[in-house]
Amino acid sequence: QVRLVESGGGLVQAGGSLRLSCAASGRTFSGYAVGWFRQAPGKEREFVAAISWSGGTTYYADSVKGRFTISRDNAKNRVYLQMNSLKPEDTAVYYCTADPSTDTVVDGRSGYWGQGTQVTVSS
Repeated sequence: QVRLVESGGGLVQAGGSLRLSCAASGRTFSGYAVGWFRQAPGKEREFVAAISWSGGTTYYADSVKGRFTISRDNAKNRVYLQMNSLKPEDTAVYYCTADPSTDTVVDGRSGYWGQGTQVTVSS
């Protein structure tokens, strides 16, 4: 079993940056694709980014391409989401998710989810 804990959220002004971190416990991320989703007030959960277990393949929502970068350091058992040029519309609770299947991660049907970390971007 995998337990996920997100960190790194906070309050930042538009144009600023944050780096989110997802840490796994119970077992390592080895063999698991990992993704980030977000949910803003009044909106449905949406896909943000995902990365294959090896880190060789990444996926991004069109809304964050060129601004966000997902990466992983399997030796440290961490997955990161570097968020640059943040916009107020990026305000949301960000969730880390993991599953052996990359497809299920991208589709939001992965088996493991963290509790989320709040990101607030002010104008």
